[in-house]
Amino acid sequence: MDITVTKIDTANVSVVAKIDSTDIEKNITKAAKQLAKTATVDGFRKGKVPVAIIKKMYADKLAQDAENQAIQEIIESAKKELNINQSDIISDPIFKKYEKVEDGIDVEIIISLRPEIEVEDYKKLAPSYDEPTVEDSEIEDRLKTLLDNNAPFKKIKEERGLENGDQATFDFVGKINGEEFEGGKAENFELVIGSGQFIPGFEEQMVGLKKGETKDLTVTFPKDYQSADLAGKEAVFTVTINEIKTKSSAELDEAMVKRLIPGDENATADTVKEKIAEQIKSEKISKLYSETLKPQLIEALVAEYNFDLPQNIVDQEIDAQINVKAREMSQEELAEYKDNEEKINELRESVREDAILSVKATFLVDTLARKEKIVVNDQEVSQTIYYEAIMSGQDPQQVIEYYQKNNLLPAVKMGMIEDKLFSKIIGIEF
Repeated sequence: MDITVTKIDTANVSVVAKIDSTDIEKNITKAAKQLAKTATVDGFRKGKVPVAIIKKMYADKLAQDAENQAIQEIIESAKKELNINQSDIISDPIFKKYEKVEDGIDVEIIISLRPEIEVEDYKKLAPSYDEPTVEDSEIEDRLKTLLDNNAPFKKIKEERGLENGDQATFDFVGKINGEEFEGGKAENFELVIGSGQFIPGFEEQMVGLKKGETKDLTVTFPKDYQSADLAGKEAVFTVTINEIKTKSSAELDEAMVKRLIPGDENATADTVKEKIAEQIKSEKISKLYSETLKPQLIEALVAEYNFDLPQNIVDQEIDAQINVKAREMSQEELAEYKDNEEKINELRESVREDAILSVKATFLVDTLARKEKIVVNDQEVSQTIYYEAIMSGQDPQQVIEYYQKNNLLPAVKMGMIEDKLFSKIIGIEF
């Protein structure tokens, strides 16, 4: 087996080899002899099956295993020649050529290695910034919103119809083609009109109804409704209004302070305002970091440090960006790329620069995080996802399972490591 190993750069190795047919046949014979010792074949005692029979029965698998073994031997030979540790190799090798010829197989492989990155004086690249301030008017506006959101609903005294913003207590029964369906019935259900909690058209048709009135509401479930049995179907809901409440005005009194800051017996109205100021400032800092400081730091780091990139990782990033573009294409646009290698290559080249910058940034983050001893454990990742799910009104367990099923947890962890690292370098807390 002829092997030529060439180090293209510090992150990529080219291996050109010719696997002789005789080498493949030797591997096949060796594997067949081993299999013959344990194979059970009708008409032969165990361990006494002729090798020729085994070769015939398992021809395709033996040939595939023999070729794989030869490839592995090529890679091991290249590693030995250039003194490459297995831990230095990133991802699977790229096959530039795998051509079966009369006397064997011509192979060209690219082995990608972890980049050699030297980073010094990176903290000088941290962008400067002015710490955000919070105006009294911002605190008052936020306080008003907070009080409105926490103001209690009270029964209306006058006789009038439902209005947007009112809370209705009502009974309803839903039917499709005259038949009730599961989950379509409730009594004394509370709903704020205009909240969008029900399917489109439901709340709008309730406006104007008075206490004690009954009305049939005709609505259509969205085509993407979570229950496939109901999706896209027309339903009639019979609703009866039991009570109407309207939101009362709220004051920042002692009771409201306790509601807004539970567990703090010493909290006052000023404490609430201080908490609001802290929240607003944190939001401003977070926005400043995400929209300005983080992009500036990444751009500065990528421009400052140059190093060779593993080609297979760049190709994977190109594939990922192409997939994103493909999901945004129409069927007509996708059809233009089908069986059109030239057009596909043009598309790949159009995202290559962005892919290179993305991969470069990723390796820099990894290197700097190790240098700064930045660590994010799995529990922190789960807690972050759990909190965000709660804040968005989703089931935390379902969200975590979705992330696990779609292998998204590593990306979340990487994002958290990145933010911890950059905030430390910039000297910002949010």
